[in-house]
Amino acid sequence: MEAIILAGGFGTRLRPLTYTRAKSLLPILNKPMILHLIDVLPSSVDRIILAVNYKKNQIEEYFEENDCGREVIVNDEPEPLGTGGAVKNAEKYVSSRFLVLNSDIVCSLDLNEMIRFHKKNNAVSTISLWPVENVSEFGVADVRENGCIVGFVEKPKPEDAPSNFINAGAYCMEPEVFDYIETGRLVSMEKEVFPQIIRDTGRFFGFKFDGYWMDIGRISSYIEVHRFLMRLKKIDNCQGEKCEVHGVLKESCIGDNVFIGENSRLYSSIVYDNVVIEDDVVLSNCVVGENCRIGGFSNLKNVVLGDNEVLDKRSNVENRLIWTQPIPMGYPDKQVGNVIGE
Repeated sequence: MEAIILAGGFGTRLRPLTYTRAKSLLPILNKPMILHLIDVLPSSVDRIILAVNYKKNQIEEYFEENDCGREVIVNDEPEPLGTGGAVKNAEKYVSSRFLVLNSDIVCSLDLNEMIRFHKKNNAVSTISLWPVENVSEFGVADVRENGCIVGFVEKPKPEDAPSNFINAGAYCMEPEVFDYIETGRLVSMEKEVFPQIIRDTGRFFGFKFDGYWMDIGRISSYIEVHRFLMRLKKIDNCQGEKCEVHGVLKESCIGDNVFIGENSRLYSSIVYDNVVIEDDVVLSNCVVGENCRIGGFSNLKNVVLGDNEVLDKRSNVENRLIWTQPIPMGYPDKQVGNVIGE
């Protein structure tokens, strides 16, 4: 069985971290985000097709150097094709029933159970469904008691919502789905393909699950998923190899070869590899990229440092994205220096 993993985006809301690395390779608890997804794939999935565009070579290099126990094909999109176009672009690698997954979702979905549900209902397509409180922010599924979805309502008023379930970004599909997707153009699976399958087949189902579901699309959710997974694993902090810690960590994660000086304190912060944090530094709700250095007696709150940045002693910074280097060619032109909660 094949799994198509959508991993082609720039991750602009996670800049400047994504100026230097693919979003799917951003570490979560010191392991690339995409491996958290690959690790929970059913054993029946023996081939993974990665739909990529930005940083394709970086992703190829990672999987050439790191064996995940399954065949991995890095499938280039010459230009962004949307969810539907990315799936169509992988058709030549798919032999039968297949999964489509988003690389930036961390959740408790049991994919084996979802596949069983799909088979039981003889579905053409089954999507995962997650309950939300504020239906007015999402496209909401009109789902029957047996799980059959008859349509979607975009951002309804609470009183008009057919349910409180939204598309949670994991799909189980039959090969006939490819017939609904045009070749070589940007296609939205959700807006263009799904309505056609519902109309033509009546075999479009939704699989409800509970537990947790997190979309790692912003710095705030990137920090929060670390806190959540540490609580889930019942650990106070996460620490890589060859670290020297003379300060205090609280709900924080540090990579390999990190030095933290005397009296420095890290609260809900993420530090990548090869970082030096000098004495008497306070980090709150921060992310520090690789090879950075933070001078002593600094105080940072809601700050993201891109790779290779250096902060002078006694720096007091709040609500900033710090990147003093050239923005990579071809990266979307977005303002640098916005508040984290953007």
